[in-house]
Amino acid sequence: MDVRLSPEQESLRDAAARIVDRLGPHAVGEIGDRERVARLDAAVTDSGWRELRTGTDGDAPLASGVEVAIVAEALGRGLADVSFFGPTMASELRRMAGVPPSTAVETVALSADLSSIAYSVDGEIPPCVAIDVQGSDRSILLAAGSEGLQVAPLVVRSDSAGVDLTRPSVVIGPPVVATTIETAASPITTDDRTRWTALGLSLACADLVGTMCGAVQLATDYASQRHQYGAAIGSFQSIQHLLADAFVLSEGARSATLHAAWAVDALAPAAALGAASVAKVYCSRAARTVCETAIQVHGGVGNTWECLAHVYLRRALLSSDLLGDAGVAMTQVLQYNGIGGTDGLR
Repeated sequence: MDVRLSPEQESLRDAAARIVDRLGPHAVGEIGDRERVARLDAAVTDSGWRELRTGTDGDAPLASGVEVAIVAEALGRGLADVSFFGPTMASELRRMAGVPPSTAVETVALSADLSSIAYSVDGEIPPCVAIDVQGSDRSILLAAGSEGLQVAPLVVRSDSAGVDLTRPSVVIGPPVVATTIETAASPITTDDRTRWTALGLSLACADLVGTMCGAVQLATDYASQRHQYGAAIGSFQSIQHLLADAFVLSEGARSATLHAAWAVDALAPAAALGAASVAKVYCSRAARTVCETAIQVHGGVGNTWECLAHVYLRRALLSSDLLGDAGVAMTQVLQYNGIGGTDGLR
């Protein structure tokens, strides 16, 4: 794997960063500002980033997992409060099933513990969670039937926020019935689901990397502005050590994530899932440490609603659970390496 970004990938990274820096929230009070969110959503829509995994004539996605991860990282760093994970995963699911792209904005429904895609049996939907529903008209899941796995859209409308203030989600529970079933043109195989999960884990990791980078930048800026005993607290060695450790964790997470994103298209499904699971274990644990460090650097201010540090932590907590927490990812790593059980490893 060549870890260097191509000129096109660098341009994509810079473009995403500029849009988020210009239109993303810069204070807690700006989250939920409908006018600003509408402008940001329009910019993301016009960019076509949500359709990067849409199939071409040869059924190959328009962009690789690396390009999608680059966008996800930029959105996470800027706390972008528009949908991306959900629509991207919905687009990938439709491509794998050979179902035409939807004209509506879609997201995906995950199981109640967020560990996997939700399934509908005989039209009845078990308790599940529609993820990243900002601006989405409906959520899609898989329907198990006599003809195999099919795509089942479900109307979703909600203003609920959940733990993450920037990416609202809504719990869906019975009795709910998916009235529309879109028959897959090609069977959704076990390998398809494995690769789909690998992509989802890579995107969750990329968002965690961006969240970590944003939290470190927030804390670094505060440390350079906040003065105590006549000097900026960033000049104190103890603060420097905290920020240095947080930076190292975020850079390690980025390396693991880029490898996982590359593996989505370059390796066999099982190997791609193994790489993504390794990244998820690392990123999930690192992100909580980094975001809590950002709060610690802020001192008492970091525990207030007005400080953005808690918004980064909230976003990290949700991304850490997407398609399984660190314990689930560790199980997948061990299974890939032929080792059973995770006792004592959580």
